[in-house]
Amino acid sequence: MAEAADFQGMGHSPARRWLRRTASVLAGAPLLAGLLAVTAAPAAQAAPTATGSHTVHVSLDTLAPSAPVKGDTLTVSGTVTNEGKSTITDAQVDLRVGPRMYGRTAIDDAAERTSTSGDVAPIGGKYKVTIPKLAVGIPQDFALSVPVSKLGLGQDGVYQLGVSLTGQTASAPYDHVLGIQRTFLPWQPDATEEKTQLTVLWPLISSTRLSAETGSDDQQTPVFENDDLAEELAPGGRLEQLVSLGNQLPVTWVIDPDLLATADAMTKNYQVRNGDTTVPGKNQAVATKWLNALEKAVQGRKVVALPFADPDLASLAHRGKDVSGALSHLQPATDVAGKTVETILHVKPSVDFAWPVDGAIDPSIVDVATSAGAHKVITRSDSLQDNLPYTPTAARPIGGGTTAVVADTRLSTAFQGDMSQAGASTLAVQKFLAQSLAVTLQDPENQRSIVVAPQRMPSAAQAQSMARALRGLDPERWTEASDLMAAASATPDSDATTKVPGSSRYPEKLRDQELPAEVFLDIKETQERLDNFQAILSAPDRVAAPFGNAIGRTMSTSWRGQPETAQQYRGTVEDYLVGLTTEVQLIPKSVLTLSGRSATIPVTVQNQLLQGVQNLVLRLKSDNPTRLKLDGDRAVAERPIKIDGGHSQSVKFTGAGNANGPVQVTAQLYTVDGTPYGSPMTFQVKVSEITPTVMLVIAGGVLLLVLAGVKMYSQRKRAVARKAAAEDAEGTDSAESGADGTGVDGNARDTQSTDGARAAEDTDPGHPSDPTPDTGPESADASGAGEKVDR
Repeated sequence: MAEAADFQGMGHSPARRWLRRTASVLAGAPLLAGLLAVTAAPAAQAAPTATGSHTVHVSLDTLAPSAPVKGDTLTVSGTVTNEGKSTITDAQVDLRVGPRMYGRTAIDDAAERTSTSGDVAPIGGKYKVTIPKLAVGIPQDFALSVPVSKLGLGQDGVYQLGVSLTGQTASAPYDHVLGIQRTFLPWQPDATEEKTQLTVLWPLISSTRLSAETGSDDQQTPVFENDDLAEELAPGGRLEQLVSLGNQLPVTWVIDPDLLATADAMTKNYQVRNGDTTVPGKNQAVATKWLNALEKAVQGRKVVALPFADPDLASLAHRGKDVSGALSHLQPATDVAGKTVETILHVKPSVDFAWPVDGAIDPSIVDVATSAGAHKVITRSDSLQDNLPYTPTAARPIGGGTTAVVADTRLSTAFQGDMSQAGASTLAVQKFLAQSLAVTLQDPENQRSIVVAPQRMPSAAQAQSMARALRGLDPERWTEASDLMAAASATPDSDATTKVPGSSRYPEKLRDQELPAEVFLDIKETQERLDNFQAILSAPDRVAAPFGNAIGRTMSTSWRGQPETAQQYRGTVEDYLVGLTTEVQLIPKSVLTLSGRSATIPVTVQNQLLQGVQNLVLRLKSDNPTRLKLDGDRAVAERPIKIDGGHSQSVKFTGAGNANGPVQVTAQLYTVDGTPYGSPMTFQVKVSEITPTVMLVIAGGVLLLVLAGVKMYSQRKRAVARKAAAEDAEGTDSAESGADGTGVDGNARDTQSTDGARAAEDTDPGHPSDPTPDTGPESADASGAGEKVDR
């Protein structure tokens, strides 16, 4: 059967639909003939007339072996559940084997079939299970074992296998089909000469967990947004299952290095956000065990490292490439990817592959995907479609030295549903095996290389179903395992399409999930703020890696379908960065009064970070240089700034007043390249100039005070002299009373002593010294009202 109509995800013109129906009718002729032959069989062997009812749900839980060979016994088990309104009597579970199906489209159509009309007769005989009564709502187990020789299998190929329940109801008291479940039975007992080379990608990708915040200790203890990753790493968890299952399968590991970095951070001390605080993480042992198991699993295996944090290539191509700097994140993400995988897992990965979401591509996605050095793009056959009667080899040259590795859509999407139920898993496994055999049988003499690229984050149940399917291929009767590097280098099919579809064919469902353009504008602003912050730090590496990785995580593919959570994460990164940058700031000042022609104007810069800052310049600007000039005769003055962590620095500028009145002064920090840092701080300086006239008046007043003092001193001296002369004149008469003289001398000495003390007190200048410049922690309190500048 021609596979030209086997396209998925795209509409078709009426003419093409007509051609498809015509081809289906022609291709289905053998099937129709087989059904007619069955209908013409004797009445005893004819299938009972079906009512089309779905009264009974048939769950096909196990089918073993999934791809039998000659001599095997096929075992089928499951449950039947009466979903009707009355008890079913004389029920019987039978196995029905339909004729061989031709082509992959026939398999798709059969899988979607719901009608019970036209089904072949059951095998019958002893290969049945009798259920006398099937009550409503109560599941009943069944198990059938049939030798393969009894199944009537002929030519190699895919056969439809049905498990049905017939019985009677009160409203229809005769045997009729009340429920049926169909699946597929691949029949290839002998190995083909040319086997299909099958490459299966095994993705290890998870959601973002690490924040930009780290501890202040030397180890920079990481802070996790939550501790949910431990559930995925623990035994039975999604990621634990992927590692334990993948260890036993021939797969190519596709790893997001951010997952490795996050798990590695969990092996040491880490903190988990809990409201407004953090609490210690307790899952070091779980993370260590998982990483050890993964390291063993990948040894000697092919490993592909995606760019760090698995950036959303389609969002970048459609919404971000026009935002300056958005694409600049891809190259660092690729560079760190290889180093991370090699450091943690001790294997050298390939970083030459890009994987857009669901393998959907257009020219802009290819351009972005290859902008960081990747030369191979993993796409899917529903994006890069072919008009061929067979499934071509995966590798396609699409120009510019780029190879598209086209994964098969049917095989890649086989396990996207809910695989938690055994019945759903069994159906998915059998359909996967049937499709893989159908690919080989399309052109048995032409070996082709086929790639399977499943969903990015398969659940544990989906991973288990995938593993069951791959184990079914272990005998390598029609496929043999290959790896992604070999698939990418395989010889391309000359008839396969190499034209990348236009942007109008990109699925709208995927486009609606992309990050909006505003996100990339926010990322640009955050990156610019980070660049300015790093430029002033004495140890910029302490913020470069945590914030650089966090910014990369804001563009992760894992945010698709979670716009609110993504916005919350971006906001957390930005808020934390803003909080750090404001730890270096100017201390607000009150109004200053400048009395006299010149004085110093102090401005305090505070650093509350735990590391020093440097490469900063403090610039002071007078808004009215005619009234107030700085550093001589300038309107703007600046000083270099270098402050240790946890300290402040008082920077002094010289101000010269030329006229009385208030002047607005602006202080602003700048990085050495002239970029403003932080917010400006403004304050007012009141200039109070002392004019020459005032100085003359003051000088005259001082002279008068000096003359008055001299005159008072002279008068006092003459009075003392007169008094001493009078006492000498009386000295002769006081011989009998000398004691009185002794008392006078004492009083005189006391008086002189007191006067001397007063004189000493009057000459004390009492002028305070200038404040000492800050060399350590200072008070950050603002200056008081009416602050005077230092003179």
